[in-house]
Amino acid sequence: MKRVLITGGTGFVGANLARRMLVDGHEVHILVREKHKTWRIKEIRDDLRIHCADLEDDSLLAAVVAGVRPDWVFHLAAHGAYSWQTDASSMVKTNIAGTMNLLQTCLKTGFEAFVNTGSSSEYGFKDHAPSEEEYLEPNSNYAVTKASQTLWCDYMARNQGARLVTLRLYSVYGPYEEPGRLMPALICHGLHGKLPPLANPGVARDYIYVDDAVEAYVQAAARLDRKRGSVYNVGTGIQTCLREVVDVARRVLEVRAEPDWKSMPGRSWDTELWVSEIGKIQEDLDWTPQYSFERGFRSMVVWFRENTAVRDVYRKSYEPS
Repeated sequence: MKRVLITGGTGFVGANLARRMLVDGHEVHILVREKHKTWRIKEIRDDLRIHCADLEDDSLLAAVVAGVRPDWVFHLAAHGAYSWQTDASSMVKTNIAGTMNLLQTCLKTGFEAFVNTGSSSEYGFKDHAPSEEEYLEPNSNYAVTKASQTLWCDYMARNQGARLVTLRLYSVYGPYEEPGRLMPALICHGLHGKLPPLANPGVARDYIYVDDAVEAYVQAAARLDRKRGSVYNVGTGIQTCLREVVDVARRVLEVRAEPDWKSMPGRSWDTELWVSEIGKIQEDLDWTPQYSFERGFRSMVVWFRENTAVRDVYRKSYEPS
């Protein structure tokens, strides 16, 4: 059994990771802000040890880490990943300053593994699937702060001997995904035989199901000694365009409505080529995604239908009146 500390544990990927850690028999601590959302952890709350502290609060954070003395640290807290999170100063505080403070604090107590969370947006627009050694060309405030976070963690791993790796996530989807995202919108509308507003059908992403992403965190922590300081892409190596996503949703949910393409305005980060190169993580960590996009989407639909307790969270944002 490991003592596990998760930042961002009430977020989408963090809440799924917390569940996996509990299933695996670990002692799970999550670090949350004072005004954190609770809907993702409601049914497991009694099994978690919850600590309230901002990453920027040196003294309180130090007290939490010293009390927990985690074996494994999973750092998922971030700001700016969603289109409605636009304040650049908050991104700097959380993604850069918060990461620096957390890692420096954890180094004082020691740990077996520290798994940092990066983003595929660090690469910027590429005309191919970029490898982890690719030159970074971040093209947004969020991407710049995530690239800075990754580079600093890499520096600390090399120069301070920190037992640390970074997982550079592509487009994760699945249970407990944030309301306001594409997959929840497709499911909520699809259950009523409808489709939500849609962007350009050629917009592409590398969609990775959350269970596969969580497995990457587990393998990264368990095998960290093999490649300390490395960065790993976490995707499928297969890109899926919006047209293909909607085709799957219509088939799975038996939706007859026709898509209204470009009824949603394009976004600055939209591109028709966005796919990962995953050879490194397959070789080093023996990790390979198990879910095709359709299999993952079907699993998410089953989860949505079975979990009436959280359905209202999505219904308020999406279900047609």
